[in-house]
Amino acid sequence: MKLHFLDRSNLNNSSFSTKVNEYPNFLKVWHYHPEIELVVVLKSQGTCFVGDGVEKFEENEIVLIGENLPHMWLNDDEYFQENANLVAKAIAIHFNRKCLGSTFFETPEMIHLSELFDRARFGIKFLKVDKKLIKDVQGMTEKVGFDKTMAFLNILNKLAKHKSYKLLASQGYVNTLRNAENKTLDTIHAYIFNNFNKSISLEDVAKVANMNTSAFSRFFKRVNRKTFSRYLAEIRIGYACKLLLENKYNIAGVCYESGFHNISNFNRQFKLIMNKTPSSYLKEYKK
Repeated sequence: MKLHFLDRSNLNNSSFSTKVNEYPNFLKVWHYHPEIELVVVLKSQGTCFVGDGVEKFEENEIVLIGENLPHMWLNDDEYFQENANLVAKAIAIHFNRKCLGSTFFETPEMIHLSELFDRARFGIKFLKVDKKLIKDVQGMTEKVGFDKTMAFLNILNKLAKHKSYKLLASQGYVNTLRNAENKTLDTIHAYIFNNFNKSISLEDVAKVANMNTSAFSRFFKRVNRKTFSRYLAEIRIGYACKLLLENKYNIAGVCYESGFHNISNFNRQFKLIMNKTPSSYLKEYKK
C-alpha cells in the first residue's frame, strides 16, 4: 500500500471546504495532505488508521487530523461485499491555519484554537460528543459566506474546549514526521499497515526498506523511539481492541485475526501494552 498525497488546494473561492461523502464504502487509500481535516462519521463503521494509531470508528464520531498526518478510513468487511446495500457517509472539512489570515488564529482570542491545531498533529478522536455538535457540523453544508464561517469557528471553539478526547498517533511517530521527510519511512509504515495482521518479520520490512536487518533495526528504533517488534505489537493490539469491541470473534479468534500465532503470546503482549488482560478489557467496556 503506497502513501498518497491528495491535493485539496481547490477550495472553490472559499477559505475552507465542506464536503459530504456518501459511498458504499470509504475509499481505502493511505494518504496525507497539508490541510487539517475535520471528519464527522454519519453512517458506517470500521477501522481508522491515523499515523501509527489504530482505532475503531462508528456513527456519530468526530476526528480531527493534523497537517500531513497519514491516515485511512477502512470500513468493515461487509461493506465490500456484493449487494451489501450498506452506506458509508461522512462530512469532511478541510482547511489550513492561514485560511482566515496569516495571524488570525494567533490572536489572544483565538489562541485556544491554535492549540487545538497543535494537538491535531497526533490526530484527535473526541469522546462523548453531544449530538447537537454533530447537527451543527451538518448545518454547515447549508450555509454560505459569513454565516458558514461563523458556524465553523463556533464548532472549532466547542472542540477546543471539549475535555474528553483521545490522541491517536504516538509521540515517536509524530516526531518522525517532523524530523525526517523520508520516502523510506513512508514505504515502511505503509507496508506495516498493509500487512500487520499477517506473518511479517523484521527481515521482511528491512527488505522493503532496502537495508540490511541490523541497520534497519537501528534506524527504526532511532526514528520511532521503539523497537520494530514493539511497534508491530502495538499496531496488532490496537486492532485487537477494535475486534474485541465488535464482538464478532472470541478472544482466540481475535488473537489470530490480529496477526498473533498463539494465545499465550497474545495475552502477554495485550497485558504489556494495555495493562490489562483481553477479558478485563472487554468487561470494562461492557459496563
